[in-house]
Amino acid sequence: MAEIATLREAVAALVSDGAVLSMEGFTHLIPFAAGHEVIRQGHRNLTLVRMTPDLIYDQMIGMGCAAKLIFSWGGNPGVGSLHRFRDAVQTGWPRPLAIEEHSHADMAARYQAGASGLPFAVLRGYLGSDLPKHNTSISSVTCPFTGEVLAATRALTPDVAIIHAQKADRKGNVLIQGITGIQKEAVLASHKSIVTVEEIVDDLEAPMNACVLPAWVLTFVAEVPGGAHPSYAHGYYQRDNAFCKAWDSISRDRETFIAWMRKHVLGTQDFAEFRRSLELEVGVGRG
Repeated sequence: MAEIATLREAVAALVSDGAVLSMEGFTHLIPFAAGHEVIRQGHRNLTLVRMTPDLIYDQMIGMGCAAKLIFSWGGNPGVGSLHRFRDAVQTGWPRPLAIEEHSHADMAARYQAGASGLPFAVLRGYLGSDLPKHNTSISSVTCPFTGEVLAATRALTPDVAIIHAQKADRKGNVLIQGITGIQKEAVLASHKSIVTVEEIVDDLEAPMNACVLPAWVLTFVAEVPGGAHPSYAHGYYQRDNAFCKAWDSISRDRETFIAWMRKHVLGTQDFAEFRRSLELEVGVGRG
């Protein structure tokens, strides 16, 4: 059954150096607070998994947390490149970063396979693509019924999945509303999990056909209001587009990036303090 704890306690208990860590959330409910806590605790040699790595993985890569990235697209949404990601791949700063690139459909299928207890995923994909030439983990299998050759990739089974959601009840059941992305599958595919939520309530009041993760599939639940910022949380707050635009200039220069991270992430005790520190900077963190 899920244990309700602080985010600091949850990360300290589950995340270790060298772990395979999945942090999912599509468009909204991106677990920024949890990523910051991983950075604060100084974890290294992580394999980071995410379908669409954006600002939080840029920060984690830039702070030297990652040894490898497994992904299907990476960028600052609506703005452009992830400069810390690019720097790590091209120059090895602050440390070399291995990359394993897949298609969106493949990543989703790999999570689904892991969640289903299957050893690999099968999809009709990569026809005409050069990705299989550069990614030896993309293989093929022949259908025993039709003889068709299909793409096959190993199931994703991360050590820890971390997601953000709107609500949890006091038993540890979690309600996810809005775009669910691949969060459910990531949790079910992983050995352990942490869910940060906007609030803990007495009753989820989950509508019919809602996505509810039961307490028995989760390891830790932590209440972190605003924990998806600068992404949005459906029903709670909007995306902070000003932050995404500001991040482009903050992250371009190594020294500027490090100074910003030391001030706002390493120099704060938790995500609430991080948000307060941003409010002192004009045009950043006011979304």
